[in-house]
Amino acid sequence: MEQREKRINTWALALGIAAMPPLWAVLAPYVGVTCGAVALICAGLFVANGNKYADTLKISIGFLLGDAWAVLALLVMDQMPWNPDVELYVTLFVMGGVAVLVSSALEKFIFLPAWLCGWAVGLTILAPVGYGNLGSLPVQIGAAMLAGVIYVGIGVDVFQRKLVGFLSKKQK
Repeated sequence: MEQREKRINTWALALGIAAMPPLWAVLAPYVGVTCGAVALICAGLFVANGNKYADTLKISIGFLLGDAWAVLALLVMDQMPWNPDVELYVTLFVMGGVAVLVSSALEKFIFLPAWLCGWAVGLTILAPVGYGNLGSLPVQIGAAMLAGVIYVGIGVDVFQRKLVGFLSKKQK
């Protein structure tokens, strides 16, 4: 890619990143999502996967499974009578292994990195709240995950491509 094209791509990406995620950050609380930053994490994984639109559903399913997996992990640990460190280890050991096995059997439908990332994000947010006080937080996390993949991930990519196309035509 020539230097001029690279500069156009960089500036278009910078404008997309500067405009779209902050808009989500401002609007998220108005649609009942208090954990809007989750979208940026999820968009990052989508981009790291190469912005592959064909993987959008697999990635989205993975994130939502991770969110549900976090809730299930908290439920399981809430029911265990052991030392919290032992409960955590056993829960992560079993559920991590099951996630890998299930996703490998269903790899056409589930993107394992999204499942594991979604699980980690969910646990990070939900564990301090505790199983008994989750309220709508898991739904908010799921909404932010989908916003990250679809609005931030795909949205910024489409914005960048359109702007690059427009600017490239203007230069000819």
